[in-house]
Amino acid sequence: MATLAARPELSCFLCERPLGRRVEWHHPIPKSRGGRETVPVHPICHRAIHAALDNKALERGYHTPEALRAHPEVGKFVAWVSSKEPDFHAPTRRKR
Repeated sequence: MATLAARPELSCFLCERPLGRRVEWHHPIPKSRGGRETVPVHPICHRAIHAALDNKALERGYHTPEALRAHPEVGKFVAWVSSKEPDFHAPTRRKR
């Protein structure tokens, strides 16, 4: 789900930057695995999470922001995106 309204009072679950005009909602524990909670994320952060980890991995050990940032691929992404503007977007590569 996305919204076009700016949400400066919220920050991204993954990178902790302020949210921009577009907000997506991520299930830390995937809905297919019984998760109900949703958290706000930037679209680029949402894509980076799902490009690096499948639902099984998210459920088993990567459902907190600290655990996600500790994952080598996601941590590298967060370090890179941390200096970008809230509405920054770039293509996200999937793992092969």
